[in-house]
Amino acid sequence: MITSEQKLFRKGFQLSLFTIFYNLFEGIISMILGFEDETLSLFGFGADSFIEVMSGVGIAVMIFRIRQNPDSSRSKFEIRALKITGTAFYLLSIGLIAGIVYNIFNHNKPDTTIWGIIISLISIAVMIWLMNSKKNVGKKLDSDPIIADANCTKVCVYMSLVLLVSSLIYELTGFAYADAVGAAGLVYFSITEGKEAFEKAKGKECEC
Repeated sequence: MITSEQKLFRKGFQLSLFTIFYNLFEGIISMILGFEDETLSLFGFGADSFIEVMSGVGIAVMIFRIRQNPDSSRSKFEIRALKITGTAFYLLSIGLIAGIVYNIFNHNKPDTTIWGIIISLISIAVMIWLMNSKKNVGKKLDSDPIIADANCTKVCVYMSLVLLVSSLIYELTGFAYADAVGAAGLVYFSITEGKEAFEKAKGKECEC
């Protein structure tokens, strides 16, 4: 017979799988539309989604391990996944900075940012639901790692808000550098997440 604890661990694992597949879909759509409309912030947002997929895989493995043995230490796979995720965030930051400089010097502007508005609104709604669902499971299981994962989902909400605000400003005012400002906001959060990933890999306690 399945216990309530097993049901909660199953739900936590399902939420981590949802995170992976949702970010895959969001990343593909965002990068395609960002490339077509020459929207750097939307393209960078899509690239970040793929990095979140890597992070999500590590979380799924973590939950599976905790489910099997709550007192077990982190596996080499989890630590490696954190290091790869951290490196990917730093590389994304470098790419976005290069894109910002290129667009400013060449006076490149997006064709439209309407898709950035639509995708960010959907992402905000989904990520808030996901964050609260993970937090609920983590509290019921008294699991600090799952609660920490829920708190990290807040970063996704913040990045979606950055995309929404920059997209709205450009669409409403035509401000030439709104997209660059939005991309700069993504750089800040990417560097923050990269740092967090490496600190976790070293075993340090940190809050997202």
